Amino acid sequence: MNHVDAYWEYHKVVGDEVGDKLLTPQQYEEYKQKVVPERMKNRLYVSWRVEGGIDCELIGPESMCHCQHRYRQHHTDNPDKNTKCKHCRCKKFEYVPKMGSQPARCKCKHYSTDHDLKKTCTKCACTSMHITFTCPCGNAAYLHSTCLETKDERLAAGKPVGKDVPYAAMGGLTGFSSLAPGYMRFDPSGARGDTVDLEPHSVAQSSRQRF
Repeated sequence: MNHVDAYWEYHKVVGDEVGDKLLTPQQYEEYKQKVVPERMKNRLYVSWRVEGGIDCELIGPESMCHCQHRYRQHHTDNPDKNTKCKHCRCKKFEYVPKMGSQPARCKCKHYSTDHDLKKTCTKCACTSMHITFTCPCGNAAYLHSTCLETKDERLAAGKPVGKDVPYAAMGGLTGFSSLAPGYMRFDPSGARGDTVDLEPHSVAQSSRQRF
């Protein structure tokens, strides 16, 4: 393993846990022995979905919270499901979808990023962010929520958990298919042909109803 690969592996394992400080080789080995076993045991599987529905989005380390910090910048992988942000007053990770490269819009026509942590708009009198576009699953975006599950809960629901990995803030990612939207995933976490209408007209109609 060359130096670039070694650093990339280090970054995925340690993540943002120690800030900008670089651990010594001895500290790194001690960190892996102490933290990694607990991490693999207490991993949280994070998704964005309607209760009882498919996982429309599976959250990974780079997924963005409403507070504008990424999932890896929150507390992760703990049995009490505490996902408080390490860099601001955000009390829990809350995924907010995007429209392409742009933030989603509230019914007040302002972006989700124009709303503060209490969901109050900073540009108008709107007091509750309400994202109105229709998700490809057929449900309105405001009916979705960020769901946290333990490995046992995930297994009980019949959804994939993947392999135990040492990497930080993996959330709901279990493989390459996890990067696809739920309506395009043909595994138990997504559409299997019997949960969502996958006819081309339904996807096209969903795209037209985003606002």
